[in-house]
Amino acid sequence: MANTLSAKYGLKRVINASGRMTILGTSTASDTVMEAMSQGGQQYVEIADLVDRAGQYVAGIVGSEDAVVVNSASSGIALSIAALVTKGNIRKSLRLHQEPLVQNEIIMLKGHNVQYGAPIETMIYLGGGRLVEAGYANEGTADHIEEAITERTAAIVYVKSHHAVQKNMIPVEDAWDVAKRNGIPLIVDAAAEEDLQKYVRYSDLVIYSGSKAIEGPTSGLVAGRKLYIDWIKVQLKGIGRSMKVGKETTFGLLQALDEFGEKQDTSTQEKEDLQILLALNELAGVSVDIVQDEAGRRIFRARVKIDEGAARINAMQLAESLRTGDIAIYTRDYGVREGFFDIDPRPLSGDDLQVLESRIRQLIGGQ
Repeated sequence: MANTLSAKYGLKRVINASGRMTILGTSTASDTVMEAMSQGGQQYVEIADLVDRAGQYVAGIVGSEDAVVVNSASSGIALSIAALVTKGNIRKSLRLHQEPLVQNEIIMLKGHNVQYGAPIETMIYLGGGRLVEAGYANEGTADHIEEAITERTAAIVYVKSHHAVQKNMIPVEDAWDVAKRNGIPLIVDAAAEEDLQKYVRYSDLVIYSGSKAIEGPTSGLVAGRKLYIDWIKVQLKGIGRSMKVGKETTFGLLQALDEFGEKQDTSTQEKEDLQILLALNELAGVSVDIVQDEAGRRIFRARVKIDEGAARINAMQLAESLRTGDIAIYTRDYGVREGFFDIDPRPLSGDDLQVLESRIRQLIGGQ
């Protein structure tokens, strides 16, 4: 059906070897998730009641006081900031960016100010916050955060992501200690993380994507203290109106959460599947190794290194050629300027790996 729909609208076949990336639709949902969305979309519900009950259901899974389903992790950031800078005040919430906000500084480590498809600082400002960077691009300590706290501080944001600088950055536990010691709410952006309970324990609000590790529809969830979740719900009648989530999406996310708790760890098999790419080592200028995710998750990828002198093509050119072919093959390209790209096996299915391996051979070896 997916290939039929793509052909109907003139879309290319896409092989997603880059991971759960928003530009490619993030993830594919199971048949049971799609069925839940279908059933949810074909009935009427009281949306306010659904918001409350869905949040309570999510909270029971992740172990928080309460939660709210949102339409993306990005909106979760903006709504969380808006909640904390307005403290749920209805007038300030409805007139965000019009009413003066005295306490709206948001502290974040400089190495966490990432561009993930949009700048995280944009989401902070959208929510009425004013970013205060702490530390340096290659060092972020508890003292850096603590020294940035003033009477105008509304929250601290901690980003747990492969996008963020990993070197010399304090763990979330240390940021949590600073927040508690100073009575400042801590928001953790854990959009792509797979541990749905850990970050609840070390935050006042934690944000997850519903369509990355959870593999649900495009959505997000915010979990944490009930008071702050109540403040977020106030925003749903303000800036959150432009970020509303449909009933079908909510039901799909709840089903995906049910299935997420039953998923087996497939990382060993995925690591084994990548062995087919090791045969590319026989090509001049090509070196393939299996590496683990830089943020420490149990995700294994094939790293394809290109020696431009021997291969007569560099990593950036090869990745571009893969992406622009008749079949669009997207690799994980964060390292192309350093001479390599990665192959993420998680989104691959069918003959994707074989097609990818054959295409690399064709582009480099003329085979």
